[in-house]
Amino acid sequence: MSERAPDAIMDHAGSVGVVVIGRNEGERLVHCLTSIPPRAAAVVYVDSGSSDGSAESARARGAQVVELDASLPFTAARGRNAGFELLSASNRDLVCVQFVDGDCAIAPGWLEVAAAYLFAHPDVGVVFGRRRERHPDASLWNQLTDIEWEGAPGDADACGGDAMMRADVVLRAGGYDASLIAGEDPEFCLRIRRSGARIVRLDREMTAHDAALLHFGQWWKRQVRAGHAYAETVWRHRSAPDPPRLRRLLSVLLYGGAVPAASLLLFPLTSGASLALLLAWVLPWRGVYRDVRPRHTRGDAARYATACVIGKLAECTGALTFAWNHGVRRRATTLIEYKGPEFEDLAPRGIRRP
Repeated sequence: MSERAPDAIMDHAGSVGVVVIGRNEGERLVHCLTSIPPRAAAVVYVDSGSSDGSAESARARGAQVVELDASLPFTAARGRNAGFELLSASNRDLVCVQFVDGDCAIAPGWLEVAAAYLFAHPDVGVVFGRRRERHPDASLWNQLTDIEWEGAPGDADACGGDAMMRADVVLRAGGYDASLIAGEDPEFCLRIRRSGARIVRLDREMTAHDAALLHFGQWWKRQVRAGHAYAETVWRHRSAPDPPRLRRLLSVLLYGGAVPAASLLLFPLTSGASLALLLAWVLPWRGVYRDVRPRHTRGDAARYATACVIGKLAECTGALTFAWNHGVRRRATTLIEYKGPEFEDLAPRGIRRP
């Protein structure tokens, strides 16, 4: 489609609202709110117990604010549901809602292009575009995250936290599962597709993300969080003919759990020969490398593939954490956070935020 939406479609921009969620995002939230064009019908910011004045900052910039009750567990899904509820109640003509995380800034023209696509394709319920890292050179972990966001345009099984959705599709699919501490987006997208709506990725800049992953520990916790999400999603949809994320979970358990465990346990019995089992990691490494290489240098593709294989160890930890908490302790896992005010240290490293 053309870069500029037709004027007839642009007139519908007033029926597009924005829901922003955040927790201690600081200047990232300010950048997010100022990136939202004035044509949006309304902006709702949902705060999950921030201690940095985020709620007041959002009010000062004209956003409606929902401060979640701290007596209940904070989750991104809960925040999006609360924001959508207020947005719908205060805008009777709402047609589309743009969900965006508070550490992201919306690209110029994205709201208009996304709304135009949804109006032109009634069978599409969700549309999303390219999310990029604002500071991919700040650390290896930021660079890996930037590569992770890539994907081919066209029909997709799921989107991330940044996406524009039809309001009626959100209602028909039942909204996000507020109890999920991670993986809420693919789980919701599964129900959206089951409701008969398509999910489409556009070849268009959508948001600039500020991961602020400057330390290995942050990246590791992010992978643990992903593994937890795989396991919980499979469990919740275990009765489905083809549970979502099942193949990914099996890969994590095999290469992140069974292979290294067998290698170590058999080490004394084989005089170290069992370490050869780790050569099995070449299989997933090669698959990732081949997927990434056409768009990146050999070095970047190799680093990303290596990180994906190592990340399976963390993902397996997350999957086992879910199994332990859910199956043994009979209690939900608390929110797994990998970013907060303590990581607001880009400036000392010479990185200036836009």
